[in-house]
This record gives sequence, C-alpha cells and structure tokens, in this order.
Amino acid sequence: MGKEPLVLTQVLSWFRRLTGRITGTPADGAAPLSARAPVFTADFRSTTQWVAGRSWAYPNGGPTNTGDNKLDYLVADPSYSRTGTFRATRRPDGKWNAGLLTTEGSEEAFMVRTGDVLESRVRLPSELGAWPAIWTWRDGGNEIDVFEYHPDNPDLLELSNHVKGGSRYHRDSAITPGGWIDLKVEFGTRSVVWWVNGTRVFADRRGVGRNWRAYLIVNLSVCAGRYHPAPDPGVSQMSYAVEYLRVHRP
Repeated sequence: MGKEPLVLTQVLSWFRRLTGRITGTPADGAAPLSARAPVFTADFRSTTQWVAGRSWAYPNGGPTNTGDNKLDYLVADPSYSRTGTFRATRRPDGKWNAGLLTTEGSEEAFMVRTGDVLESRVRLPSELGAWPAIWTWRDGGNEIDVFEYHPDNPDLLELSNHVKGGSRYHRDSAITPGGWIDLKVEFGTRSVVWWVNGTRVFADRRGVGRNWRAYLIVNLSVCAGRYHPAPDPGVSQMSYAVEYLRVHRP
C-alpha cells in the first residue's frame, strides 16, 4: 500500500508526457518552444550556412530537373535567393533562372533530425506556374515537404512525408496568393505534425523513424505545365519571400 502513491505518480507523469507528445504541448521539465534557443536560425546571406544554385535533389546537382516537370535553371546569383526573397525570371531559351538554397555541401552542413521543430513565415507567390517549397533531402530521399504551393489552387497547401508515406492537401481561406502564412512542423519519430497559422492541421501518424536526418532546401521552382499550369506568356518574373526560418531541438 505504501508504494501506491509512487506508482500513481509515475503513471500520471507518463500520461502527461504522452499527451504532451500528442497535443504538441511541452512534457514535464521541457521548456516551451518559444523559450528554447533555436539550434538553427537561417541567415540566407551566409555562405557557411547555405549553398546557392546547386542541389543533389536535382540530377547531377542541377541546374535543371526537367524530369520533374520543372522549368528551373538554378543560378547562384545572390539576388535570386540570398535576400530571403526567392526569385525566378524567364530566360530566352524558355527556361527560368531560379533561386535555391540548401544546407547540403555548406561549411556548416546543418541537418534537421528526428524530434526537431521547424518554424517559418512565408509570403506566397501570385503568378501561375510558381512552385515555392521548403523541404528536406539527403542521399536520394529523406524528403519531408514543409509546404508546397501552386497559385492555381489558391487556398491549398501540399504537406507531404515522402520518408514513410503520408500527405495532406490542406485548404484554408487564409491561404491566398500573395498572402503571408506561418508554418510549423515537428519531425516526430512516429508522426510528422504540421501547423498552419498556429492551428494543428495534420499529423501523418507515420513519422520519420529514430535516426532520420536531412538537409534543408528552400527554393522557387517553375511548373512546366504537366501537373499545374506553366506561366502565362506575358509573365517574365515571379517571387516568394521567407521572413524567417528556424529550427528548435528538444
């Protein structure tokens, strides 16, 4: 009988930790996310954090990825990515010079890993054909899409776990071309969880496993027309902005 209060305390502690994982609230002893110093704060100007205009998520590191129905031609020109505004401009050959930054191959070589929480605020593009994304990549896979967006579906974000499967088309009237949205993703062992504008919108119940890790990619692609409309002929430039991107680690 004398041990029952201790057992009850242990059970309650376990239950609080479990429900904390489910609801996204901090477990006992864990600081709230807002109180934790991030392990990574994006400085898009930094050449030690980010490599511009090259990614092994593209065949041979780029500059094109026509097999994915993209018109991108990746460029290292800092005006296309390092201001935090990711741009694309039409080329005479029909492709588009486009901005991409990745932590892969950089001096710091930062990788997100299981348990991390990524937060970002972005301004969506307005032009048809624009294809902005924040995503992860390593060794030919390990891809989690924090978000993808296509203005022909003006109120829809694509949220995807390509590691273990699971995706959601999230619709919300607050999602609009040219509008700002707040994003948060927890890369959980058993579930990847997405929040949009402070509301939890999807938990895939698949997760990334215990030992997952991957580099970050932020970019603006341009659709070639197979899955989403290509840019209108009179459009010569497009952009989207990333106000901040940071990663917290419990």
